[in-house]
Amino acid sequence: MARVYLDHNATAPLRDEARTAMIEAMDIVGNPSSVHAEGRAAKALVEKARAQLAEAVGCKPAEVVFTSGATEAASFLGRVPEVRDVFVEETAHDALWANRRESAWTERPEGPGHTLAMGLANSETGVITLPPEKVAGQWPVGRARADWLCLDVTQVIGRMPFSFAWSGADFAILSAHKFGGPKGVGALIVRDGVDIAALQSGGGQEMGRRSGTENIIGIAGMGAAIAAAMGDLSAGRWDEIKEFRNILEKALEAASKETIFVGKDAQRLPNTTCVLTPGWKGETQVMAMDLAGFAISAGSACSSGKVRESRVLRAMGYDAGDAACAIRVSLGLETRQEDVLRFADVWAEKLKKHRARAA
Repeated sequence: MARVYLDHNATAPLRDEARTAMIEAMDIVGNPSSVHAEGRAAKALVEKARAQLAEAVGCKPAEVVFTSGATEAASFLGRVPEVRDVFVEETAHDALWANRRESAWTERPEGPGHTLAMGLANSETGVITLPPEKVAGQWPVGRARADWLCLDVTQVIGRMPFSFAWSGADFAILSAHKFGGPKGVGALIVRDGVDIAALQSGGGQEMGRRSGTENIIGIAGMGAAIAAAMGDLSAGRWDEIKEFRNILEKALEAASKETIFVGKDAQRLPNTTCVLTPGWKGETQVMAMDLAGFAISAGSACSSGKVRESRVLRAMGYDAGDAACAIRVSLGLETRQEDVLRFADVWAEKLKKHRARAA
């Protein structure tokens, strides 16, 4: 029987539109920085993708800086000249936590120069976290105040409406492979008028913010993918996926009354369920379901295969034992209702065997 891929929050399959755009880009030999016809053709391809991305996320093309992904984009947090501290929301991705910087304040914790970094949607639970309301032009962070806001919108783009302009954020980060683009390309969105130091120095590409010859093949794929993703979003295709997610949760609940669906009562991504079954290790479930033909995860897939209790679930109040017993099932546009029902049946069988062994 064919395998079923239910780990779309880790990465989404490459879209046909992206594949076609990348193949076509392979025939463009010019360097985007060159002034001859071949170089101008390459530059036009980059700018087309920049315009596609800007339209999709609601920003100006000049605010888009192409990077190798959201992790690289997050590294800018230490490069805003006036930044003192970087406050990171508790359930944010490790890419943001790696740039956390909090000094021991002795005075004026309200600033100036702090940044609040947060994920708009959590990759493990799918829970949406909206930014706090501004107070006197700043974002409150405990007893401190932040002048700048950075949003990780990696899991949101293509699945839920988002507008950078309307969000009030100063920065946003995203990766192409989450919405059907290629791996190894992403973007940093920088609000017009905000100054940051270059992510890397060299030839001054990307408006001087990210030097190095542009990955035109990846960028072309990203542009095509995000245009297609926004078309699917506008067509309401994720509404059906949300229904499949709800069907899955009902089936799992019928098999195990003690199972918890983390964040079920909160606003969530339409495709994500975090399933916590006390006493049944998440890593054990992942391996058992993998052998049965299903790809899921026990948390974020961006930690090089590391197995550890979820920092996110611990921050949400779950103890270490329960936090280690969660799995993430994340659906995609190619997921069918029969896929989730078959998953639920197999999962229930595995749970019975686990309980029998534990008895």
